[in-house]
Amino acid sequence: MTTPPKKPSSPCTKVCVLDGVTGLCEGCGRTREEIGLWGSLSEPQRLALMALLPERLRRAYPEREVRA
Repeated sequence: MTTPPKKPSSPCTKVCVLDGVTGLCEGCGRTREEIGLWGSLSEPQRLALMALLPERLRRAYPEREVRA
């Protein structure tokens, strides 16, 4: 019996709204370009980018609480 392939990591929160001012997805903090490239990134590249997103969201939206 084989194990199914592991699902790629994703920061998606299902709040897919691109902010016209910051250019970031208000849910996950990725740019349009990052979202488009996500499927072609390696797992280490995804994890490295995901590590940056909480701080990116804190800076873009200091008035709201951002979960790490």
